[in-house]
Amino acid sequence: MRKLLLSSVFGPFGVDDAYGRKENRMELMHNQVTREQGIFSLRFHHPSFGLHFLAENVEIPTTVLDFPTEDEFRQEVAQGYDFVGLSFILPNFDKARRMAQIVREVSPASQIVLGGHGTSIPGIADRIDCDHVCRGEGVGFLRRLLGEDPTRPIRHPVVVSSCNRQVLGVPVPDGAAVLVPGVGCANRCRFCATSHFFDGYTAYLPTGRAIFDVCCEAEARLGVTDFGVLDENFLKQPERARELVTCLEQAHKPFTFGIFSSAETLVGLGDLDLLVRLGVTFLWIGVESQKEIYAKNQQVDFRALVAALRRRGIAVMASAILFLEHHDRTSLWEDVDFAIGLRPDFLQFMQLGPLPGTALYADYEGQGKLLPEVPLAEQHGQDRIWFAHPHFSREETRTVLREAFDRDYRTSGPSLLRNMQTNLWGLRYVTGHPDPRVRARTEVWRAACVRVRPLLRAAALFAENDATRALAAELRAEYRALLGPPTARERLLAAAVCGYAAREKLRCRLHGDARQPPVIRTAYRQPPAREADRAPAVIRPLVAHPLVASPPTHSL
Repeated sequence: MRKLLLSSVFGPFGVDDAYGRKENRMELMHNQVTREQGIFSLRFHHPSFGLHFLAENVEIPTTVLDFPTEDEFRQEVAQGYDFVGLSFILPNFDKARRMAQIVREVSPASQIVLGGHGTSIPGIADRIDCDHVCRGEGVGFLRRLLGEDPTRPIRHPVVVSSCNRQVLGVPVPDGAAVLVPGVGCANRCRFCATSHFFDGYTAYLPTGRAIFDVCCEAEARLGVTDFGVLDENFLKQPERARELVTCLEQAHKPFTFGIFSSAETLVGLGDLDLLVRLGVTFLWIGVESQKEIYAKNQQVDFRALVAALRRRGIAVMASAILFLEHHDRTSLWEDVDFAIGLRPDFLQFMQLGPLPGTALYADYEGQGKLLPEVPLAEQHGQDRIWFAHPHFSREETRTVLREAFDRDYRTSGPSLLRNMQTNLWGLRYVTGHPDPRVRARTEVWRAACVRVRPLLRAAALFAENDATRALAAELRAEYRALLGPPTARERLLAAAVCGYAAREKLRCRLHGDARQPPVIRTAYRQPPAREADRAPAVIRPLVAHPLVASPPTHSL
């Protein structure tokens, strides 16, 4: 019987070694959103969603290996696979090349399949020894490669959205599943690797009913009601979203969602209360720049939009781009202050990154702006740029990026507390709302407020700036006004959180803030092995603790 292995690149991650750089952490929030917020930074890792999606949609026995070490990957390959798929992004090129070498050494009969955004690197098939290269949508490609029916209906996997989670040093149990309604984006912004990689948008779950059915399956199997929606512009298909709302309300299901959306789709909804009824608790929106206006952002009042969303209890992640063509030492900081002034819960600053396959890359390559001497391992957008900018040197871009994040933190306080404030505003908004469909969400927001309240004492105790201290005090007053004084249980939990936070602060001071994800080995459709044939166990238990449930932002 043929077998397939699908693997992410090997660790360790976020360290300087022959294969990577310490600035390229394997953590979404801590790497590019809350990175300068000390122990207030949200810490978690994401499984390789794309690999699980592929594994669920082929017929042969398949193993998915998330976050292996080099030795663990070697041991897995030695089990003998007919196909080995390696998924990687641009800065992990050297790791993917090393893994291909290991496959050739350990299992020369295996066919190597390269996938992921790293396959957009020019001449990749000549730079990494492989047999097949998958660019773009992968389910149809893999089915055709394996001789299976590419038109067979898509089956959505049931996978947790994050693991190894931690808030203020407190281990947090998994509480959400991932949802992938489709891949790509129809807007095709010139810098966007995803929309170019998938050549527009491909829907996996084309209807609201299909999404609802996947959510119900995840609830039954994992016990979750919260979903991180990996769709670049989920509301671009508004009728699909409206049908999902209808399904939720008819079944009285209080599911909640973290989504991505462009500004023009939000404006086009007309009534933002639809998002409350949908159960949206987190929304990622591309602000980009107030000067370089993309079509999706034209004539949008971002300040009013962000305020309206947060007032409804929807945490906003605003994303801004630094080192655009028009940015000089004045206009860049004007854009930084503009983004901070929107007062979002979370603020991402990304360096402009010409990635292979995008229109931006083609433009810069044609203009001779790319710096070929910069290693691929350093082309990740969280340290120094890899193109010639008329007003900033590479070294300056590192300093400017760090200062932008630090300015947001000092001005607005930690994202964790901003999100807690949004939860309280949402509770106030839905309580007593004239529309019973909105009012039905009251308990969702009340539960979100209650479960993170024990974090407040530690937040005040370990505050690093005036903004944090002021916000913590404001939140304590708002909590008392809405929910009364803390209960005995909440006071006990608050004391425990302080202990966890103190330990985490000491750990970071002594050993740095690097955290490695657990190795996770998942088998799909594999018959039971004889005891003598079993592979050495490489699964490590996920860190979990029932002390504090996750805030809604952990959906993503």
